[in-house]
Amino acid sequence: MQPPRKRARRYDPARTRAAVLAQFAQVREAVRTLTPEQLARPTRLGDWTVRDLAAHLTLAVSAVPRSLELPEPAAGTPVLALVEWPLATADLAAGIADDTKRLALDHPDLEAMYARTAERFDEVLPGADGERLLPTRVGAMRLADFLVTRTVELVVHTDDLNEATGLDIPYDRQALAACTRLLADALAQKAPGGSVEVRVPPFAVVQCVPGPRHTRGTPPNVVETDPLTWIRLATGRTEWTRALDGAEVDASGERADLAALLPLMG
Repeated sequence: MQPPRKRARRYDPARTRAAVLAQFAQVREAVRTLTPEQLARPTRLGDWTVRDLAAHLTLAVSAVPRSLELPEPAAGTPVLALVEWPLATADLAAGIADDTKRLALDHPDLEAMYARTAERFDEVLPGADGERLLPTRVGAMRLADFLVTRTVELVVHTDDLNEATGLDIPYDRQALAACTRLLADALAQKAPGGSVEVRVPPFAVVQCVPGPRHTRGTPPNVVETDPLTWIRLATGRTEWTRALDGAEVDASGERADLAALLPLMG
């Protein structure tokens, strides 16, 4: 018997908006310091350079004001639940890559692009209703939910920038928490059940995977890791076996093997 589905996690739109702005500011400050040689470096994202990656982050954040400026989806339009968003992004990579390359080519002045993005975000967002529906690449979403997806974009790609440049761009705590929780909830959505407990302290604990459900005491199947390792696993930046071998993940119990369920998004 499967455990009852939990009520969807809710996020405070004001706190999420602040987290998006804070993380974007951290990235913007770091991008200012990059030399032409650093901007030309490769990244772990196919043929993207650091410049392409930096441009993409403005594309991800500016998606919010762009969507708000479009007509609201018609009444009755199916709405994508936040927890379904990570699993709905698989087919978007090619289009996003094309848009990113075009943006990086057409707008060589990264600082001007970051300034314009931050200004538009701050102009449009205050006072916007979190329940307003937005047209997005994956379908209609609530503004409050779409803002949470921007924390995923920012945190994941901040990690990509750090890996490519050797910088140590910090993570806003609220942005890191929202990203971690959404990806943990997406795992529970993909593999509903109660036989495995996945712990990502201090931000998330979820139960997943069909099978016997524990009701008290220490669960027989437990996976525990830190937020950045979890995010890298969930987005395909690292592999399950590599994380296990590197002692970045602690997995105990015969069902505590998540290799077949990861990554959740690319």
